[in-house]
Amino acid sequence: MKTSLMLPSRRRAVKSLAGAVALAMTAGLLTACSADKPQFKSIDLTGADYAQGFSLTDQDGQVRTLKDFAGKIVVVFFGFTQCPDVCPTSLTELAQVKKLLGPDGDKLQAIFITVDPERDTPELLKAYMGNFDPSFLALRPTLAQLPEVAKDFKIYYKKVEGKTPSSYSMDHSAGSYVFDGKGRVRLYTRYGSGAESLASDIRLLLKNS
Repeated sequence: MKTSLMLPSRRRAVKSLAGAVALAMTAGLLTACSADKPQFKSIDLTGADYAQGFSLTDQDGQVRTLKDFAGKIVVVFFGFTQCPDVCPTSLTELAQVKKLLGPDGDKLQAIFITVDPERDTPELLKAYMGNFDPSFLALRPTLAQLPEVAKDFKIYYKKVEGKTPSSYSMDHSAGSYVFDGKGRVRLYTRYGSGAESLASDIRLLLKNS
């Protein structure tokens, strides 16, 4: 009977080679899987159990929910009309994003939710949104609704007292949530990320919706 002999060092080498091949095959499979997943520039929130939606009155007195915008990419931003820089900058950027999308610009719906319903009347909100794009909508939660909406979206807001009772300011979170055409939260884009970056992500969402 012929006996096959293999030195221990050779056995280890063959074993290592087999392991390397298996690892390479696994890595290849993982690479192939990740290649199918959109590579967003914003923070991917797909599957998150918060920021699930809203039911709030807009500047025209109509109650709005995410279902009203089925098929559109919805970008939700929290702020207030007397915000000196972050809010107008973010809304101006969203208007730029809409232009960058070209023919798909009408598939973008910007939603501004005020954290200052005491001063932000429907009339003021309507005029404010008109400064950026006529299709942009503002939502005005009641003082009772605001804490719950903020909790659901995990956003921060706080009144900062001014020299007079009516001259206060509002600290608030500055990022935006992005929902796909099926009303699912997908992305969180940080303030200052740029119009090009967000437009690129929205194109990916439109392509993969």
